[in-house]
Amino acid sequence: MYNVGDKMNDCCCKKSTYRSDEEKNKLIKRLNIIEGQVRGINKMVLDDRYCDDILIQIAAVNNALKSLGNSILQNHLKSCVVNNIQNGKLDILDELMLIIKKLQ
Repeated sequence: MYNVGDKMNDCCCKKSTYRSDEEKNKLIKRLNIIEGQVRGINKMVLDDRYCDDILIQIAAVNNALKSLGNSILQNHLKSCVVNNIQNGKLDILDELMLIIKKLQ
């Protein structure tokens, strides 16, 4: 996954994160599914579908986005956060707390 000391792993200092093609493909696949769900909700509104049906789909999209966010957070903890702590860059913990608050 990530190697400590790898140029591409210095993700938090450059504010970018290296992701393997496999990881990117998994994320893009999930995002495409979520995008399709949102388009489906749009069509439901246009078709005057019953409120409960629309709300259920909105809940599904919210859950899918939360799950995706948790997955990205997990990878962030295992790579960027660990790497920064190992290099003595403890300010990453403040950044981490801010992002966790935003995810709630």
